[in-house]
Order: sequence, then C-alpha cells, then structure tokens
Amino acid sequence: MLPAVALVGALSLLPFFATVWRSLFDDAIIDPQFNWLASYARLISDPVIVKSLVNTLMWLIGTVIIPVGLGLVIAALTNTVNWGKWARLAIVLPYALSGTAVAVVWNFVLQDSGALNSFLRGVGLGGLAHPWLLEWPGNTIMLILANSWQASGVAVILYLVGLQGIPRETIEAASLDGVDGVRRFFQIILPQLRGTTAVVMGISLANGLKSFDLIWVLTNGGPGRATETLAVSMYWQSFVLQRPGSGAAIAVVLTIVVVAVSVTYLRKQLKND
Repeated sequence: MLPAVALVGALSLLPFFATVWRSLFDDAIIDPQFNWLASYARLISDPVIVKSLVNTLMWLIGTVIIPVGLGLVIAALTNTVNWGKWARLAIVLPYALSGTAVAVVWNFVLQDSGALNSFLRGVGLGGLAHPWLLEWPGNTIMLILANSWQASGVAVILYLVGLQGIPRETIEAASLDGVDGVRRFFQIILPQLRGTTAVVMGISLANGLKSFDLIWVLTNGGPGRATETLAVSMYWQSFVLQRPGSGAAIAVVLTIVVVAVSVTYLRKQLKND
C-alpha cells in the first residue's frame, strides 16, 4: 500500500497542511508575518464571507434535496416503461456537460431578455418576468436549480442500478400480499435503496459544497458578491484580491465544513445499518 499512501500524501495531505500553515500568516505575498488566527477572525467580521457561508448552507440543502428527490422519482417512474430510456437520456445528458457549458445554457435562460422571461411574456405572464440573477436570495436559488439540472443525472443512474438490483421475488411477494402502487414503493422498494441513497447524498454533498465553475461563469459571485459560496470566496480572496492568508483560511473552513457534514452523515448511515 506504500505507493498509494505516498501518492495520496503528496497530492492531498501535504497541500492541505501547507494551506493550514499559510492561513496562520497575514496576506502579504512577500515575507508574510505569522499572525496566529487573525485571518480567521477577519472572516467572521467580514459580511461578504458571512453571506458566503449562508449561501453555502443553502447550496448544502438544495443540492441534496433536489437531485436526490428528483433522481429517485425519475428512476422509479421510468424503470419499467418502454419510453423510460428516452426520458432518462434527457435527464442524464446534462451530466455529461461541463459546469461552464451548463452555465452558458442557463445564462441564455435566465438573463433579463432570456428564454424564461420571453416565455413568460409570450404566455401573458409578463408580471412574473424579472432579472433572475440580480436579487438575493432568488439568484442563489436559481443557481442551485441550474446545478441540480446537471447533478440529477448521476442520481438517476445510481438509483436505476439500485432498482435493478432489488430481487424480483420481493416485488412479486408484495404483489401477492396485496401491496401495490405507492404503498409498495415506500414499504418494499425504498428501504432496499438505503445504500444507494447514502452514495447519492454523499456525492451531492461533496459536489454542492465545492461548486465553483457554474457560479463563476453565471454571476462571478455577484452582484456585489451576493452569490458567493465559500469555494468562490476562496478563489476571490486568493487570486482576485491577492490575499493568500485569507484565502487559505477560507479553504480550511470549507474543508472542515465538508468533512464535518460528510462524517456526520456517514456515521448516521452506518449506525442505521
């Protein structure tokens, strides 16, 4: 196992510890001074970073509930019908696109003169048309929906694998006992998808918390840095504002959030199993 351990250490652990060490210094690029936790203290007092944390929590909730729920429903509804493969293709196809390509598509939809507002005006609902990406928290919600449009594809694939792995004998036995329809789904099928749900939620958590490209291309974290998540704030502080100490501190905070959420969720799943 030594080569694998060495590779993980060189590519993951060493950069992480280097980031932690850099976060204990000020923002000077040349000859930074050791300042203990001052960079973390500045984050707490910065309203932009506080809103970034709120946005990250919104992403955490939205990118779990929507892809998991949507993926489960689509997989269940299309698993046994003849036209299901075409419906699944339409949902899975966006997953093959890059985040930048998805952002370009949704920019065409959500801009002030875009497809969504044009459709609303065309059907007589012009009063509902407005700049979807300019007002918080609506802009953050639209970004989460755009991300879910792409992320639901992998959830559909994994749930299809889970559904096809359920023994047919249990389904047939349930039918003989008079358990059909929605009742059969919740009492027989859904409990056997617990392992699949754990995997889907784990992937959704990680992808949602580290989402960057879609946000950056659609809004650049704006307007007024209102749609930033911690991942975007980390880039903004490190490379745009040239504040490596603050950027490293945000990276450490983001890592702690990701690890804490993942470990808490996995421990709960293992305990239930």
